[in-house]
Amino acid sequence: MKETDIAPILAALGHSARLSIFRLLVRAGETGLNIGEIGRHTGLPASTLAHHLGALVQVGLVRQEKHGREVVNHADILAVRGVLTTLIDECCIGVDVGQEEEMV
Repeated sequence: MKETDIAPILAALGHSARLSIFRLLVRAGETGLNIGEIGRHTGLPASTLAHHLGALVQVGLVRQEKHGREVVNHADILAVRGVLTTLIDECCIGVDVGQEEEMV
């Protein structure tokens, strides 16, 4: 993954409400949670919750499935795993102090 892909994901998780929502959805697993259930667990008002869920959906951390009138939210574990794997794979590979890093 490129830094331009990773940065928005980490930025989304950098807000405490979004991190709380994402962690809750990770704990919920494959069954996911609807907006009402997320609201009951987090105590966030519906409009605030919708805003934060939208940000998580936009960066690909949350996927939503419509079941009739209900929208079920799921954490996309593969998306966050991709970010973490990219960062961890670079661990201890060394840095050439004579060469500048390319910022993408």
